[in-house]
Amino acid sequence: MTLVSAGYRAVQRISEFVSISECVAEVRDDDWFRDLVLARQTGFDVLEVGFAPEEAEPIVREILAEGWDRETSAVLSRIAEGLRPSGEFLGFELVGYDGGTWHTWRCLGGLVDDVRAATGIVPGRHGLIESEDAARQAARWLTESGLGDPKVFDWAAAGLFLR
Repeated sequence: MTLVSAGYRAVQRISEFVSISECVAEVRDDDWFRDLVLARQTGFDVLEVGFAPEEAEPIVREILAEGWDRETSAVLSRIAEGLRPSGEFLGFELVGYDGGTWHTWRCLGGLVDDVRAATGIVPGRHGLIESEDAARQAARWLTESGLGDPKVFDWAAAGLFLR
């Protein structure tokens, strides 16, 4: 796996699925943490999130276009550091960024079924995709399909690591 860390999300599950999206999980402060110690102080589960560099590029462009920079955005500063995520690997979640909100393929009606019908790729344990190749293929298909419009245009396979 060649992923770069985008930082930490402090989350509390509200279903059987593991997610970094505030649409399907309670996310502490609706924000990202640069520092693992601070994220752990929330009392929530801490997930470190990793993206393939090429899938991170559209996300970085969107965050920069909103006026954020490496000083003000934990995601931008962590990606720029180029560190690899670590912890217990849980799987990949298909996510997209929209004006400060992180959406998952689970929160935009029917996308899990659309991906399954088009690619045969299905989520496994915790509602996550276990194979990096399958997750990246599903993210590419979802981006090309345009089915996340108008909320998400670029989808990425986010590797989730329990810290």
